[in-house]
Amino acid sequence: MSSFSALRLGTAWQRIAGLMDETAQSFVRTSFSSVVRDNWDMAIGLMDSSGRQFAQSSRSVPSFVGTMPRTLAIMLQRYPVERLSPGDVLISNDGYYGTGHLNDITMIKPVFAKGRVISWLGSTFHSTDIGGAPSVDARDSWEEGLTIPITRILKGGEENEDVIAFMEANLRQPDETLGDIRAQFAAYEQAEKRLARIMAEEGIDDLDALAGEIFTRSERAMRDAIAAAPDGVVEDEVTADGFEHPVTIRLKLTIKGSDLTLDFTGTDGQIARPVNAPLNFTRAYSNYAVKCAFDPATPNNDGSFRPITFIAPEGSIVNPRRPAPVWGRHLTGHYLPMLVLAALAKLIPDRVIAESGSPLWNVYFTGENAEGRRYVRMFFMNGGHGAAPQHDGPACLSFPSNVATQAVEQFENAVPMLMTEKELIPNSGGAGRMRGGLSQRLSFEVVGEKPVTATYRHERVQHPPRGVLGGTAGRGGRDLVNGKPVAAKARIVLQPGDVITYETPGGGGMGPVAERDPAAIARDIKEGYVTP
Repeated sequence: MSSFSALRLGTAWQRIAGLMDETAQSFVRTSFSSVVRDNWDMAIGLMDSSGRQFAQSSRSVPSFVGTMPRTLAIMLQRYPVERLSPGDVLISNDGYYGTGHLNDITMIKPVFAKGRVISWLGSTFHSTDIGGAPSVDARDSWEEGLTIPITRILKGGEENEDVIAFMEANLRQPDETLGDIRAQFAAYEQAEKRLARIMAEEGIDDLDALAGEIFTRSERAMRDAIAAAPDGVVEDEVTADGFEHPVTIRLKLTIKGSDLTLDFTGTDGQIARPVNAPLNFTRAYSNYAVKCAFDPATPNNDGSFRPITFIAPEGSIVNPRRPAPVWGRHLTGHYLPMLVLAALAKLIPDRVIAESGSPLWNVYFTGENAEGRRYVRMFFMNGGHGAAPQHDGPACLSFPSNVATQAVEQFENAVPMLMTEKELIPNSGGAGRMRGGLSQRLSFEVVGEKPVTATYRHERVQHPPRGVLGGTAGRGGRDLVNGKPVAAKARIVLQPGDVITYETPGGGGMGPVAERDPAAIARDIKEGYVTP
């Protein structure tokens, strides 16, 4: 019988979840980069002594918290627990061990009590600059930047000067990246003290016992939700724009009792372009969609995913072999939640959404400012969200990632560019009983005296977001320079006075168009969302 009453368990769980949010806030407030401070492209997580996902901050990027336990498992092969000491912090950005590409740096710290590891504090953040020159033309992972092997960046609480030195030598903005890393060191220290206090106040001697209760209850909640759905085998596939030719991702989804299987057999093979999604990333975003559909209310943890069996053939674009290039792994991975939901629409149509204007759009701007200082800045821009059974899709809302958008004024202060246009695009959301979310148009003008390099890789240009259950597709995206269409995946040098424009994709609609409420149609026309 459990030693935790429902009240005691709920209180302790909420306090620890609150601690993760507090830790995330500490990291964001003290971070140096806009991608963490403004975009929240980061995650904070807590794992039990065995490395099982236990709790995370509520603003964490889904792929980061989904990959963190697997990253820890690989780290422990290099550094077994008996080799670690209080104050140590492990680090790596290896795309095949972590979140899928080099820009995401994962660090994990063992939490000691009475001479043994009782839990692990982890964090992941996106570093805009990771050395090299990330390129849409990369043919293997070695061309994509600096790989930080699994190593200790803190030894007994002291910085490993060798690791710091090789990072400084490879980064254009080492102060920014190292500033974010050191901000996490401070957040860890605060979190350790608060965790010890919570355990003392809640009378928790064994954190694993608490975690075990949470895992068991979360697994039961997920199994009950899956069992309530009809048994069946459904298939679906989605086509990505790819490079020289489209890429197809295929899924067979099986529900049998309280078990669910995701089988990506038949998906196209890996390609020598940076869109391959390593297994960790593929699994994280596929599991995320199942969680959203069946059990969105229970906090994310290891127990939630125990009913899911995952099959992804090695050598496919959703499970590539090293050294396939992976810089733009989201260009494949962000399709997966929508593919899972499209398949589930045939079994549980009341719990899914239509496809959103993702994979997420962004652009890297690089160059020199007037003082000759190098800069690297990334700007996120979201497409329309897919329609839901009960409401229209929101405009320009990020899914399946949950990054925020940087304030325009802050961006313009950091980069010699002026945003000349930012507006919704009428008629860009797919039609249906529920309309897809509108997309947006953003234009950037080079206002400095030096050229600016724009590197971007965008999807949903040739294959727009699909509608479901009778809804129509959203509008496809477009990339333009000085008003003329250009390639959707490119590295372009912009001269002073040039204007680059991005038109993100619109969300898909849901349900038959003929079932749209006339009052909703009139409101859409009045608000300018659609034209007569």
